[in-house]
Amino acid sequence: MVGKRSDLHKRSLSPPICVHIVLIALYNFFIHSSSSDQGCSLISLYRMSSKKPQRIAAAQKTYFTKVHGLPSITPLISSVQETPEPIPTTVKGTIPTWIHWSLLRNGPGKFEFGNQHYNHWFDGMALMHRFQIEDGQVTYRRRFLCKFGTLALPDPCKNFFQRFLSRFEMPKPTDNASVNFVKYKSDYYVSTETNYMHRVDPDTLESKQKVDWSKFIAVNGATAHPHFDPDGTAYNMGNSYRNKGAFYNIIRVPPERNGPEDTLEGAKILCSIAPRDKSKPSYYHSFGMSENYVVFIEQPIKMDLFKIVTGRLRGKSLNEGVYWDPNQETIFHLIDKQTGKEMPVKYYTKALSTFHQINAFEQDGFLMLDMCCSDDGQSINNFLIQNLRQSGEALDEMYNTMSRPYPRRFVLPLNITSETPLEQNLNTRPDSTATAVCRTKNQVFCTFEDLHGEDLKDYGGLEFPHINYARYNTKPYRYYYGCGFRHLVGDCLIKMDLESKKFKVWRQPDLYPSEPVFILSPNAEEEDDGVILSVIITPVKDKSTFLLVLDAKTFEELGRAEVPVNIPYGFHGVFNSSA
Repeated sequence: MVGKRSDLHKRSLSPPICVHIVLIALYNFFIHSSSSDQGCSLISLYRMSSKKPQRIAAAQKTYFTKVHGLPSITPLISSVQETPEPIPTTVKGTIPTWIHWSLLRNGPGKFEFGNQHYNHWFDGMALMHRFQIEDGQVTYRRRFLCKFGTLALPDPCKNFFQRFLSRFEMPKPTDNASVNFVKYKSDYYVSTETNYMHRVDPDTLESKQKVDWSKFIAVNGATAHPHFDPDGTAYNMGNSYRNKGAFYNIIRVPPERNGPEDTLEGAKILCSIAPRDKSKPSYYHSFGMSENYVVFIEQPIKMDLFKIVTGRLRGKSLNEGVYWDPNQETIFHLIDKQTGKEMPVKYYTKALSTFHQINAFEQDGFLMLDMCCSDDGQSINNFLIQNLRQSGEALDEMYNTMSRPYPRRFVLPLNITSETPLEQNLNTRPDSTATAVCRTKNQVFCTFEDLHGEDLKDYGGLEFPHINYARYNTKPYRYYYGCGFRHLVGDCLIKMDLESKKFKVWRQPDLYPSEPVFILSPNAEEEDDGVILSVIITPVKDKSTFLLVLDAKTFEELGRAEVPVNIPYGFHGVFNSSA
């Protein structure tokens, strides 16, 4: 922890959001499971958790961007009021008239309830946003996912960690779905990483129905980043906790709906994957997908189940149960989407952490996996409210000790047989510096190649990646877009050309953009024919938020729609083309 702790920590026990997905299942199983043949009683779990980690050779270099004099961004992490009715914006420049749908976004919007405070940024109350674009004009509305009355009193929207009152008292899983808008069977949901989602009216932002994944399949949550086949079939991942330990599950949801009330009916677990250590599964925020494979990245951000379950008994914070283990390698698991079988070959690389993948595609017997990743996984514990609201040297110190995320490509050879030579680079792709070397017949060790030039380091790396998903997801592609991070939040927009490794930048002083969302233009012929939408906010001037529209090809501003209210920094969103 950098700088002085505020008293918020005393009033709020709030670990990273990843712990949400384990507490309920752990209570139900681990507390009541005691027979040795079940394999995961508290005693056996303690024994497993006490094993010494395997030591791995030293990792490659870690990137750090040394900066000084970072401005405070406290106003970006502040509570706001909802505006459930559309309000007009002031348009400057030109917004193309062919855009006549809505940008939906999600993120935290309230951090205090009376004298109670959330401690972690991810736990703020979900605030949904809608920018309706029609005939070159824009209206804006926002609505909290949950309603609340007397703020000092707990309610179902409140962070459930604050209701984890004593020892093994049963908490309720959070239904505060503040991470993303997702789409299943033509319906929009807001989602986080627990088992609860909310079906939402994309026009009014009213919550229509709370949907529980565990009522349809045996999982205790799902990510907020599903992938889609062209026919609308959705794929996702979620953990389950069984009498033999934790498992990662690949989920498939069919595109067809059997009636207006149909939600997740027909969802199936395509494949279950055993963790490297069932007592310490990995945290994951998303996954990769190519045309024929789901790619699960088992990274060494670990959840120690024993420490999470017994934290209150031992007088420890739940945060202690989530940790980064740089001595463990990262493992890529490939699952065949047609058969549901996990491929026998595992792909390994050095310890790294990743939140978002860019794309994955198959070509010439290889699977290219492109993702934003860093050489350190401790940043998940840095996004406490008091950290984000720091200033001066404390803010600089925290930023400078965080590893930066960079776009990288791994090249995974698919045709591994008993005849494949060992200790030889199998990557024969021209102009590729990535390597893939068989250590055994079922283990391939990989190193990455950079998807950027050295000058990207001047912009603090890149995260929140987006592509022309509709046409180029799971296919070879040329362009991706993202946010540069010369602050704790994105401070510029970047368009990267994979052929030249050169990029274009949109950046203005004291302005902080949200993730870029690519919108394909009508009759588009080239990959970057379209626009980029991003919500721009600032901490230095009141009510100066605007929706930015960039030409995706030139990366020059076309227009902006100025919003007469403040908007907090959010997470993710989608473009609703069916409004």
